[in-house]
Amino acid sequence: MDIKLKFYYKGPKTKEIQLESEWMDDKAINPLVSDMLKTGRIKDIIVMDEMGREWTLKEYKKLMEKIEEEPRNPIIYFDGGYDREKKESGIGIVIYYDKGEEKFRIRSNAKLHELESSNEAEYAALYNAMEVLHQIGVQQTPCVVKGDAQGVLKQLAGEWPCYEETLNLWLDRIEEKIEAMGLKPSFQTISRNENKAAHRLASQALQNNIIDSHLKIDV
Repeated sequence: MDIKLKFYYKGPKTKEIQLESEWMDDKAINPLVSDMLKTGRIKDIIVMDEMGREWTLKEYKKLMEKIEEEPRNPIIYFDGGYDREKKESGIGIVIYYDKGEEKFRIRSNAKLHELESSNEAEYAALYNAMEVLHQIGVQQTPCVVKGDAQGVLKQLAGEWPCYEETLNLWLDRIEEKIEAMGLKPSFQTISRNENKAAHRLASQALQNNIIDSHLKIDV
């Protein structure tokens, strides 16, 4: 999660002024604040995050200790496929997230029989990705959603209208999940090649090759 600092600076011969830093990764805060405090000219440091929340430095340190083992900063890749002849759908999900200093990856897919189009399969894939985030305890954090389904992502971002009743119902369900978990999503349309891991999982599901993997990864 990105954070920025708001603080007061008072030099030996200057009046006190309020300053604000640029956005930075939250892992950079401890050495930076330590160095700032050594000057003896900084006081009343306030930490702000992407969710619009603010803490005193003491409150923020306590918060970090509390959430050290909570999953944070998820990145979702999703894709859906549809077999017109068999009227079957395959969905694929890849999720990366942080927990403390460690990083994890989830790979999951499923075959669905109730859907009616490839578009609906895309929505179902993203909804199921949100379900996975809920199951592992993700909450109150920024969330990056990536896929090659431009319509889904543009509609969720509020940039494109959705006229199909069935797809609107999926939009509502996804938005309700996002709100319930307190996520701040950003939606990014990527190429099929960049989304090949999720696409492969969706294709494997249609071939009855079901995958459910949750691993710590080296970075």
